[in-house]
Amino acid sequence: MFESLPAHFRSHGIPADVRTLLLLQKAMEKGLVKTLGDIFNVLKAIIVKEKSLIGPFTKAFYEYFLEIDIKEGERLNDAIIRSKAFKKWKEDFDKKEFSKDEHDEDALVNKFLDEVHLTTYDIKEVLDGRELWDKDNPYQQDDSTESEARERNLDKMADYSDLTLQEILQRMETIKQNQRTNHSGGKHWIGTGGISPYGHGGAAKAGVRVGGTGGGKMARAVLNDKNYYPIDVNKLVNDNNIDAALASLKGIVEESAHDEIDIENTIKLGIKRGGLFIPEIKKVNEEKLQVILLIDNGGYSMLSYVKVVQELFKKMKTRFAHDLETYYFHNTIYGEVYSDSNRTQAVKIKTLLAKDASYRIFIIGDATMGTYEINQQSINSYEALKKKFQKIVWLNPEPVKYWASTMSLQFLKEFIDMYPMTPKGIEEAVRDMNIKRT
Repeated sequence: MFESLPAHFRSHGIPADVRTLLLLQKAMEKGLVKTLGDIFNVLKAIIVKEKSLIGPFTKAFYEYFLEIDIKEGERLNDAIIRSKAFKKWKEDFDKKEFSKDEHDEDALVNKFLDEVHLTTYDIKEVLDGRELWDKDNPYQQDDSTESEARERNLDKMADYSDLTLQEILQRMETIKQNQRTNHSGGKHWIGTGGISPYGHGGAAKAGVRVGGTGGGKMARAVLNDKNYYPIDVNKLVNDNNIDAALASLKGIVEESAHDEIDIENTIKLGIKRGGLFIPEIKKVNEEKLQVILLIDNGGYSMLSYVKVVQELFKKMKTRFAHDLETYYFHNTIYGEVYSDSNRTQAVKIKTLLAKDASYRIFIIGDATMGTYEINQQSINSYEALKKKFQKIVWLNPEPVKYWASTMSLQFLKEFIDMYPMTPKGIEEAVRDMNIKRT
C-alpha cells in the first residue's frame, strides 16, 4: 500500500523513504489512521521537519491522494475545481444536499477540503444507537436558560445504523419543537460535540449532520436548514458558532506555485562549467498566509474570550499550512508584547516590525482601559504596526452597542479598523483586509 508514495514526495523535494511507509503502517495498526485527514496529519508529522516543507508537502499530498495538479501560478482553489476528485464530490454533494441554495465555487471548495481534512476521534467504545434511541424521551422539555458550552472530549461513538433515515428525521422534528437553546456534548438534543443522532462535530454513525462540519464522515445525510440548527452570525464567537467564524477566516488564504531562478545553484554549476552560467530554475510553492495574533489577556473582562480565540486560530492552523504567531498584552500595547500567556517573556515591538510586511495582524481585545494608558508610547506602537502591516484589524468581543460609551475604544478605533468578534464581523474584517495590498 502506498509503495510509490516516497518517490512521489521526493520528486517535490521532500525527504521520504521506506521508513515513512513503516511509520505510517505503524500508525494505521494502532488505529490512528481512519480517514484521509488522519493520513495528512500523520504524514505531516513524519515528513515535515522544516516550515519551508509545509507548502510542498501539501501540494504533493493533494497530487498523490486526490490527483489535484496545481499548475504554475495557479490558485489552489482553481486547481481543485478542475480536478476529478472535486467534480465527483460535487456530484454527490448535489444529490444529498437538502437545501437548494446556490453555492459559489470557493464555498464548495472549502466544504470539500473540510471533508478531506476531517479526522477521527479516539473512539474507545461503540454504543448501540437503537438502545439509546428506545430509552430517549422525544418529548423532553428544554429547561436550559442559556447555551451549553462544554469542552469536546469524545471517547464514545453511537451507531444508529439500525434506524431508518425517516425515523431519525421524524423524531428530529419533535426534538426541534421542544428545543429552545443550543446544546453541546449530549445525546438528546440537536447540537454539537455529542452522540446525538442529529447535530454536528460529534460521533454519531449513520446520523444526520446539521450545520458545521462532521466528526469523521459518519453521517448518512446533511441538513443545512438553519431552522434545525440556528447559528447567529452576529453573536460573539463561542463554541457553537466557531465553525462559522473559521469559515470566514478561510478567506485570507492565498496559495500559488511559480518558477524562479535559483541564483545559488546557477552560480555553483556555472563555476563547474568553467564560467558558462545557465540559469537554473526552481519551483516555488508559496502559501502566503502568515498571521500574528495579539491578544489582550490581562483584564477580567477578557478572560472568557481568550480560550475561544485560541481555539479558533488553532483550528485554522490545523486546517491550513501557515505561520501563526501569538503574543499577549495587557489592556494596550506599549513598547513590547509577550510570547507567553503569563506575560513573562517580553518581545519588543521592533522585533515584530522586522517581520515580513505581508503578515496579517489580528488584535483581539475589548479596547477598554483608562485614558492614561493611551500614552505616546502606546500611540507610537499602534502607528508603527499600522504603517508596517497594511493588513491589520482589531476584533472586539465587546457588543457593538456598548462601543460608543468607551472613550479609549473610540480613540483606538481611529487608529486601526475595528470589527466585532462575531462570524459576520470576522468575515467583514477578512474581506476588507484582502482588499488592501501590501
